[in-house]
Amino acid sequence: MRKIASMLLLLLISLALKANPTQGLINNSGNAQDYPGSNLLILFDSTEVDVKDTGLGYFHMHQLIKILTKQGALEKRVICIDYDPLSADVEFKMVKIYRKDGTIQELDLANVLDYVAPARAIYWGASEKMIEIGRLEPGDAIEIRYFKKGFTYALLMQDDEDRFIPPMRGHYYDIVPFWSSEPILKKVYVAKLPPNKPLQFEFYNGTCSASVRFENGKHVYSFTQEDILPLKREPNMVDPFDVAPKLLLTTSPDWEAKSRWFYGVNEDYGSFEPTPETVAFVRELLNEAKTEMDSVSVLTHWVADNMRYSGISMGPGEGFTLHNTGMNFRDRCGVCKDKAALLISFLRIAGFESYAAMTMAGSRIEDIPADHFNHSVTVVKLSDGKYHLLDPTWVPFVRELWSSAEQQQHYLMGLPEGADLMATPISPPDNHYLRINGTSELKPDGTLVGELTVEAEGQTDAAIRGMFTRDYKSQWDRSVEAELLRVYPKAQILSMDYGDPIDYMAGPINLKINYQIPGFAFAGARELFFVPLLSGNFMSRAMGHLSLNTDLAERKYAFRDRCSRLVQLNETITLPQEYEVVLPMQQLVHNGQAASYKGGFVKQGNTLVINQEVILGKRVYEPEDWPEVRAAVQAHKNMAEMPVILKKL
Repeated sequence: MRKIASMLLLLLISLALKANPTQGLINNSGNAQDYPGSNLLILFDSTEVDVKDTGLGYFHMHQLIKILTKQGALEKRVICIDYDPLSADVEFKMVKIYRKDGTIQELDLANVLDYVAPARAIYWGASEKMIEIGRLEPGDAIEIRYFKKGFTYALLMQDDEDRFIPPMRGHYYDIVPFWSSEPILKKVYVAKLPPNKPLQFEFYNGTCSASVRFENGKHVYSFTQEDILPLKREPNMVDPFDVAPKLLLTTSPDWEAKSRWFYGVNEDYGSFEPTPETVAFVRELLNEAKTEMDSVSVLTHWVADNMRYSGISMGPGEGFTLHNTGMNFRDRCGVCKDKAALLISFLRIAGFESYAAMTMAGSRIEDIPADHFNHSVTVVKLSDGKYHLLDPTWVPFVRELWSSAEQQQHYLMGLPEGADLMATPISPPDNHYLRINGTSELKPDGTLVGELTVEAEGQTDAAIRGMFTRDYKSQWDRSVEAELLRVYPKAQILSMDYGDPIDYMAGPINLKINYQIPGFAFAGARELFFVPLLSGNFMSRAMGHLSLNTDLAERKYAFRDRCSRLVQLNETITLPQEYEVVLPMQQLVHNGQAASYKGGFVKQGNTLVINQEVILGKRVYEPEDWPEVRAAVQAHKNMAEMPVILKKL
């Protein structure tokens, strides 16, 4: 009888699960032991978008998420969806909680809240719709259905429905990540388009199941991937969008069409129309300019230094449309597109041919023309007949006109004749040099007395000059002193000279520091032990490669530094006469195309000469570059742990 009862119970459970397949999926999907390191399990993530003739998309989203851990329960106690009311709308359709005891609770959607989203630097009125889930336990699951329409960026609006239509009217695009920080059992993306809108698409960094069929007068494109595991990140790796599976779709025919549209939308809006005030101002600014580069430099740096980066909602003209000259010159604040627009206006007043361009700071843009831009810059045509990039957003108090922290980055110019997608070139390392020279004397009691000179250019100049341009003048001396104290807490600054660091166009930054460091060398019975000052990573703020994690022997993904650079460190130490040197090594050399290092110790009479040179050739590196970069960085780091030993004669 007991066996029969058990069989009946199993049968009843089986029938119940068939009657409620969602509960069956939840129960049979595994737990935290099956997905170590994960707090949540996404059982399915479905998006179905119905595209209208205008390019407007109606998105129907459906998700089922299982809680694996208590941390996951905390993360999902509130469901939040971001949107911009100027160009999008979101509506919760259903939220259910499936408790692990088998009970189901459907939440009252009257409790959905709509709040202004937290913001920093850009205040365009983004909002969040959210609903409180409340207490959850591992084993519970949440099913969510919601609807959204519109797009990310607002443009010029004419009526209520027009505000949801994408900027390039009549065209549709999307960039769909098929990767996640949590495991996904199944992810589906379906796009339904009118037959007169041919869609081009490509799936990058992986494969998926794809199909096209005809349904109710529309072309239906379906993309499915199963058993998606969390992306295993590597230190300093490029953006996940560069290496993880993703789907790109667009009805735009090519980048040239996008380029012509971007040109036209701003010309039609009148973004660059001059005003009498700006004409007079530009003429005054260029009063002493003698060459075209004088003019370009003066105008770029004025906009960079004098227009504050602060984005507030200014009505029509957000997103892809650049605000007009009068507004930008009057308010002297805005985001990248506003700074780019004012510079274009200034350059046109000065007689140059200049246009806006779009770029993506932080990740790659693929050749499928689906918008993946987050930054706006300026291009100007010079007498050489070529377009040159200018970025007033990234070069405040920087000696460059285009920030080399944006090298190896894609961009699209908005030109009347159209342009293809392009990439910024590599900036040679010697454009961003750091040269530190030190001369010092080591006293028998272990005190080091000496002088340091620091000179830097390009992005390295910007890193050092930032001590002054980002702080109050009253703190400048303390900022310089802090660089030495960070490495040698007993250091005492005897004098320093850094000129006028605000006058960055006068030449590369140049510092001179006289110091003494009591107890610099550790004194034994008949020995002195010390690590040379310039081996101790003084001014590491300008040596970003030192933050690269060299623990990995190999890399799967590309990785990045802030900028290419050349570092040259030269130090001469006069030693006490009664001591001889036990050299830790002579010279170490790592030659490579992507990175190289050479350095070591040489004894010359009673002086010890230490030289190091590090060359980092790029900003973005391929995995096969890693052995060269790793060897160079490790060699530089090892010098900071290589003591010099002096023995008393």
